[in-house]
This record gives sequence, C-alpha cells and structure tokens, in this order.
Amino acid sequence: MTNYDYIIVGSGIAGLYAALLAIGQSSVLVLTKGSIDDCNTKYAQGGIAVAIGKDDSPELHYRDTVAAGDGLCDANAVHILTEEAAECIADLIKLQVPFDTLDGEISLGKEAAHSAPRIIHAGGDATGEYIETTLSRQVRSNRVRVLEHCLVSEIITEGGMVEGVKVLDCRTELLEEYSCRFLILATGGAGQLFKYTTNSDVVTGDGIALAFKAGAEISDMEFFQFHPTSLHLPGVAPFLISEAVRGEGGILRNGEGYRFMPDYADEAELAPRDVVARSIVYEMRKRGSDSVFLDVTHLPARLITARFPHIYRFCREHGLNITKELIPVAPAAHYLMGGVKVNEWGEANILGLLAIGEAACTSVHGANRLASNSLLESVVFARRAIQKTQTSHPFVIASEANGSPKNSQNFLGKKQSYFLRDREPLPETPTLNLPNLQSLMWDKVGIIRSGEGLDEAANILATWERSLPQPADRVSHELSSLVLCGRLMTEAALLREESRGAHFRTDFPETSPEWQRHIVFRSKHAQ
Repeated sequence: MTNYDYIIVGSGIAGLYAALLAIGQSSVLVLTKGSIDDCNTKYAQGGIAVAIGKDDSPELHYRDTVAAGDGLCDANAVHILTEEAAECIADLIKLQVPFDTLDGEISLGKEAAHSAPRIIHAGGDATGEYIETTLSRQVRSNRVRVLEHCLVSEIITEGGMVEGVKVLDCRTELLEEYSCRFLILATGGAGQLFKYTTNSDVVTGDGIALAFKAGAEISDMEFFQFHPTSLHLPGVAPFLISEAVRGEGGILRNGEGYRFMPDYADEAELAPRDVVARSIVYEMRKRGSDSVFLDVTHLPARLITARFPHIYRFCREHGLNITKELIPVAPAAHYLMGGVKVNEWGEANILGLLAIGEAACTSVHGANRLASNSLLESVVFARRAIQKTQTSHPFVIASEANGSPKNSQNFLGKKQSYFLRDREPLPETPTLNLPNLQSLMWDKVGIIRSGEGLDEAANILATWERSLPQPADRVSHELSSLVLCGRLMTEAALLREESRGAHFRTDFPETSPEWQRHIVFRSKHAQ
C-alpha cells in the first residue's frame, strides 16, 4: 500500500489550495473521480466576501453572516472566517489569481444581505473558473501527484483512526489502496439530489456518505440553500444568474411586468436568498407559471456586458439579449450548509479525518449561507486544516471522551445526536434511478416542505437504500451516495419541527427557540 502524509479527495478550490499549502513539507496525493477541473468551484460566479473596503470591517462581516445564519452559526468559527479572510485572499493573489481591479485597487461588489460592498471577483462573473484554473495550473507546476478518474470507495479506519482509502479506477474498474497520516475530504456538496440544480454533475455527496459510513458525525443536513435565480429556458439546463445581478440593481417581475418582491420583503430583491426563493415560488404558484423574470434592461448595457460577461455570453448563445430582454428565472438547488461535522481546524471525530469546503459543516453558515461566503470558507478552513496537521500535536483538540470534535461554543452550545430511523420497506416504490430520486427530493424535500411529504420521501428513500446492490462503478457509487445523503437530509428535515433559514415547513411555519440546536447523525453500524 503506497503511503502519503496527505490524501486529499476532490479538486475544487478547497482541495487544490490545501494541496499547495501541504506540498512544501509533505507527500501529497490528490484523488479526483473526474478530471482535475471537474468540480463545482468553476461555476461560482458571484465572488468571495472579504471586508477590505474603507467603510467595512471583519466585525461588520461577522454580524451579516450571523444574521443570515438565523441562530445556528458558531460564533468562534464566524470570527475566524471574517478575521482571517484578508490574509487568505492575499495568499490567492500571491498564487496569481487575477482578481478584478479598478484604478489599481481590487473592485468590491454588493450582494444581498451584505451591509457593505465586499465581494471581490475575477473575470466579472467567472470568479470560480479563474480560481480553479489558477490553482490547477499551480498544482501541476508544483508537481503535486494527482490521480484523475479515481473514486474513493471506502475510508479505511482502525481503532477510530484513519489508515487510508480504497480507490476505484473508473477507467479500468480496478481497486487500489493508499495509506495516509491525514485524509482530507474536499468533495463538495450534494446538489445532484435535486431535479433543478446549479451544481456540476460531479456533486453527488460522495465525501459525506464515505465519512458517515466510516463513523463520522454528519450535521445540519436539513439546511440546503436554493438559489432564487437560475436561467429557465426550455431545453437548457439551469444556469446560475448570480446574486450580484440583483446587487447591481436587477429587478424581479412577474409575467405581467409587476415588481413583486416589495410585497414579500422590505429588502425586496436584496432580501436573504431563502426569502427571495420562497417568494418566487409563491408568485409562480399564484400566477400558474414556471418562472418569473429578472429585469436589467434599465441598467447601462456596458455595465452588464463588463460586469457579467459570462452570463451575457451564455444568454446570447441561447437567443436572449439580457441588455434588452427580461431574463426568465426560477429557483434551483445551490448549496449545502450541512456536511461532515468538524471543529475550527477542520477535524472530524475520527482521528486523521478532516473535511473542508462544502463537504464540511463548520457551522459558519448556520441555517442559511450569506452570499459569497462559500469560497471564502473553503480557503480559510483549508489553510487552518494544514496548519493544524503540521503542528507537533495535531489531535489535541480532536478527541474527547464522547468521540466528538471539540467545537467552539455555539449560541446555545447544543447538539442533538441521532441514528437514522429504521423504517419498514414499502411494498411498492418508483424505480430507483437518478431522475426519480431527483424528482422525489425536489417535490418533497425542496424549497417548501411538509411533514407528510417528508415522511413519504423518507419511506421511499429507506426502501431504495435496502434495494441497492453493492456499487461496482462510478455511476452506482454516486447513486448510492445520493440516496444516503437524501436520507440524512430528509430525516433531519422531518425531525426539525420548525422553520429556520433555508428550512421551511408549512406545518411548522414559525421559528422555535427549542430548535436552536444542531441535528447530528452518526451511523449505528460504524466501528
């Protein structure tokens, strides 16, 4: 078995940045189930939030993040995020990420629920793509070993400690084993759970499923953020229309041209994402339509083409000139706030296992992520993970008697631990395949939920899980991971009898102080 100091699973911003930080003093292997550039990072348009403006501060950024998180942010983790942001951005600049500038200074944009302009971007609306391209080029030039088309099928543990991974070569279908001191999961979220999603095809919850089966704690899975505005054109896959478009003055209108958002929220188009997404759903239902419209025709055409070149080009390629025509939009699945429960150093409750990026739950996002905090979280906590593992006592914080990572104090300092509920198999269910799974999750575990719908979905998912054969290739592994992540999300949403942040239930429409706590799952079958 080949041994490495670090095995990093995933090749998005979190994984590549961690690899570049680790390679100086250690042996590093990056495993990715597609090519190095197959990841969700490159689809991130809006940018990265960092408090560097003259009327801004980390404390102000902290307050905005906590307000969006609706009572479930970890205070210490958010302070870390906002206070270490500028230093991490400076590091990306040293790595030659070409952030946009104006008159020699980094340009700062405004987005919903931010109280000051603090969004830095690259290539206008192509921030993620610019970062991904830059980091993958640096990884290649630094001779980091990257194995493409290699899917991790199992985390090998012994005595509560990581030993290595089993890896399926997706081209030959041969299995290999690699050992490591530290295993870092940077596999992204689970956006492919849903029928309509802005996520790449590779985002199938692999790391979360692997960690759960190995005995790691999984937290906050009920909180999935739906982006309010994805392009809605017949025959065209959902395409993200950035939050920043509304930040620059875009207006939401219904099919009759009426600006409806002031009817739902005082902040109108700049309300938090969950509010805007639900408002759009209500408006579509009221009008019997499958989309609303985002209007930027009142803005200067040169502003649109310069600030959003990627969106402008994509729409033109599909016959839509957004400087003159309204953009048909509808909500789509976008970002998972939950994931592998980690402490402020990225450590899970299994020694040697760390998680960073969207696969991790650091609790900086709470119940609802503030726009443009996700790429920031990826770099801040990737750096902290490498810093911690390169100290002489990397597990001082990680191990407590109960096997949980020692997290900083939450607002109520509470978590509630559960096992997945045993459910009787249904005699009949829809055929298990990706489209049926995505439709079930969209209809029953989507933007607006109910106890009845969640219970129905939970029974179907449990029955499907029992019927799954042993995965043998990439497609079957991904489907297995999605079914498990779907179960974790649905059971968590069913347990949380309130509405908070991105989680909304029609049978419990109010926020309850009793539920200001985290729902944590752990496998009863793990060693």
